[in-house]
Amino acid sequence: MTQTLSAPQTRPPQALPAARPLLAGGIVAGPLFLAAGVIQGLTRDGYDFTRNAISQLSLGDLGWIQVTNFVLTGALIIAGAIGLWRTLNGGPGGTWAPRLVAVFGASFLVSAVFAADPGAGFPAGTADGPSTLSTHGTVHLLGGMVGYLALCAAFIVLARRFSADGRRGWAVASRIVPVGVLAGFAASGASVLIFLAGAALGLVWLSATTVRLATTQR
Repeated sequence: MTQTLSAPQTRPPQALPAARPLLAGGIVAGPLFLAAGVIQGLTRDGYDFTRNAISQLSLGDLGWIQVTNFVLTGALIIAGAIGLWRTLNGGPGGTWAPRLVAVFGASFLVSAVFAADPGAGFPAGTADGPSTLSTHGTVHLLGGMVGYLALCAAFIVLARRFSADGRRGWAVASRIVPVGVLAGFAASGASVLIFLAGAALGLVWLSATTVRLATTQR
């Protein structure tokens, strides 16, 4: 009598256990930042989503809430970058993607220290016209620009990783999303909402790619 030997069943490789809490930080960072910003925007006197940048919420008596939001989000993104480094180390994108994500996280810490300039009626009592760009406002803008450029570069690097893993849809999307993010920034002068949409797209896609990598990488 012969015996039939079945091939052992294998599961998709998982992220290292030590990296999972760090990756969780990177996953929740974007949604947490956006949710806190929306709640503040709906409740702060004088704030208008069509006229005011979300960074301006760090101004005024309740500005400490948004400053805390910047600090917490930056710390969570940097933690996520460390988790990505532990998860992807040794493969395509394992070196530069975590570094670029860490730069993005650091840009939130810069935004916490260097506040945006008041303007467009916010905080309440501010003139409706455009604000005068100050030194701290300039640093704030440059920090955000560098951060999002680093995030877009990280998505391009991660596209290589997804291609190597045979996930063509994720690879294509990771090349398209940076275009949408940069388009939002380019249109910031015409529409604050489009700018917000581009920034939100980058945050949401960072969470999505981190979830995917956390569940499929060794």
